[in-house]
This record gives sequence, C-alpha cells and structure tokens, in this order.
Amino acid sequence: MIISIDGPAGAGKSTVARALARSLGMGYLDTGAMYRALAEAALVEGVDPSDAAGLATLARERPVTLTPTPQGSEVTIGGVDVTEAIRRPRVSRVVSEVSSHRGVRDVMIEAQRRALAEGDWVAEGRDVGSNVAPHADVKVFLTASDGERARRRRADLASRGIRQDEGDVLSELRRRDALDRGRDADPLLIPDEAVVIDSSEMALDEVIACIADVVRSVESAGG
Repeated sequence: MIISIDGPAGAGKSTVARALARSLGMGYLDTGAMYRALAEAALVEGVDPSDAAGLATLARERPVTLTPTPQGSEVTIGGVDVTEAIRRPRVSRVVSEVSSHRGVRDVMIEAQRRALAEGDWVAEGRDVGSNVAPHADVKVFLTASDGERARRRRADLASRGIRQDEGDVLSELRRRDALDRGRDADPLLIPDEAVVIDSSEMALDEVIACIADVVRSVESAGG
C-alpha cells in the first residue's frame, strides 16, 4: 500500500507522515528531504539555484540516500550527512527554485519511484499523489492556515536552535507557496481523489486518526 501526503510548506506533512508510518508499520519517504539535500549540496558547491543543467548533473552525480531512524530519516548526499543542514533557513530559501527544474525532478522522481516499487509506504511531498505515485491507494492533501503554518515552522526552527521572526517566516512560506504552485514542472496541487485535511485546529493524533480511518475504509473496500 502507498499513502501519499501532499501539501504546502509548514502544513505538518513530515510530522504526520513519520507518525503515521510508525503507527502503521510502514516505510516513510520524505521526498522533500531529497530536494533539500540537493539544495544544500548546490550551496556548498556554488551551483546557482537557477542553473538547471548544473543542478541536474549534481543530482545524478550525488545520489541522495534516506536511512530510517527513530526520528525519521538520516539524509546523505554523495555520502555526506546533511540531516541537520537541510533544515536551515538558507536551504529553505532556495529549495523551491532548485526543485522547479525538469531535469532535477526527473532524477529525483525516478529514485522515488524505485523506492516505492516494493513494500508499504507513507510518502510525503509536493507532488507524490499527483505525479510520483498517482495510483497511490490513499491520497491526502494536508493544509493549514497561513498563520498556523508560520507558527509551526517557527517552532520547528526554534527546536533546532534557529530563531526567526514570525513575520519573516510567514513571508517565506507565502513566497514558497507561489513558487511551488506556479512552477511548470509538477506544480503543487490537490491530487485527484485526494482527501483534503485542514489541520489548523487539529492535534497530531487527530490528524493521524483521520487518515487511519481513510486507510481502513480503503482496505475494507478492497477486502
């Protein structure tokens, strides 16, 4: 079974997907971490976020590896551990542009589809249900209000020792929303047949219970 969870930045996809995968005993695939890893490598190597050809070459030459951990995934690119580095604001500022290029997405999506070809997965990102795994058994589009997304992102950054003004976080989220929805290659959208969940006023366990109910109904219909 494949469960896809898509949605905008700061909606809580990673937290929900990790917890859901753990509760269901399924694998967890954070597609966004793969693009963030490439963005971090590009910053280190001096490859401009607008350099489509250079980024595609870097993506081919430096494969991303996600290794399951109790906290989610250890992320490496070209053998370099970037698990913490990819969550820094400097990566958030460029990852939407880095991930907008067709050549980059072709490399990443091929790797993501290989991973999802076997076993049971909860996969999250911007285009999992709409493009990477359009035949996912359960599709969820997770969203929240702009203010709540900014609050959550700021709290997540603070937990990592990074302090940012909430207004700046909100502006960055809205900028990323515009880039993700407006890109030509696999834009952020609500996948066909997706269940839309607005988690603005929901606790984590409520969101997980809601998705688990959908999973059970799909399993019952298939069985």
